[in-house]
Amino acid sequence: MILGVILSLGSALGTNLGFLLKHRGAVLAPAIRLRHPVHSATALFRSKWFTIGWLVALVAWVLHVAALAVAPLSIVQAVLSAGIVFLAVLAERFFGFRLGRRQWVGLTITAAGLVVIGLTAESEGPQRTSLAALIVAESAILLVGIALVRFSTRHAIRQRAEALILATAAGVLFGVSDVAIKYLTQADAPLLGLLSPWTLTALISFVVSFYASARSLQLGDAVEVIAITSVAANLSAIIGGVLVFGESIGSGPLGIVARVLAFLLVIAGAALMPAPVRAAPITR
Repeated sequence: MILGVILSLGSALGTNLGFLLKHRGAVLAPAIRLRHPVHSATALFRSKWFTIGWLVALVAWVLHVAALAVAPLSIVQAVLSAGIVFLAVLAERFFGFRLGRRQWVGLTITAAGLVVIGLTAESEGPQRTSLAALIVAESAILLVGIALVRFSTRHAIRQRAEALILATAAGVLFGVSDVAIKYLTQADAPLLGLLSPWTLTALISFVVSFYASARSLQLGDAVEVIAITSVAANLSAIIGGVLVFGESIGSGPLGIVARVLAFLLVIAGAALMPAPVRAAPITR
């Protein structure tokens, strides 16, 4: 459990540093066109900042997978919510954003939620997996994510709303991928498990979320967009952990109430992160 928390914290730091670097590169790249995915991806990676951010995010993803292999999904996602704290500190100290009182209140609430989650964590035995719940949950969440991406293409939607919708879609799809990866790490034969249809599910979610996230970073304010993506990913993955893997919400009435309130505090803390003042333009 402790190792999983440490790996999750490392993943949270890397993920949000990677997001901020990718934002710096994405705003310098040509607008993403879904009808030209290869050209759009190539243009993104021609920006050194986006490439560096993607590599940092890749390392964070490896830490994330390692955490999923040794800790319950709900615990991993809850700890990853600490990334909201890392996000704000990194954004203000190193990326030229200024955060106001409301943002720091959000950080405090998030930190409080994480403390409660840590204090109420308990060791669990082997997890049971419901294949039926996995199919239903993954299919439903995947469809929601794709539907949000499709909805964002409507011409009547304003740019800021489009950014938030795409950020939500990217987060939901990240959650789909997390649940699928967690399922694969629980397989009796991991190498054979890579041939599972859930590998394809994770890949589809990754590809769609890649473009959705990059486009949201091009359109929206970095801290706001990243925070929304994080909340959507954490919420969908935590729900998946409870429904698919039968993870405990808490031990006893008090523990259950405390953990539910803690999860809500983490989410509320992210929701209090309004758009910051944009940083000065960055040169290549």
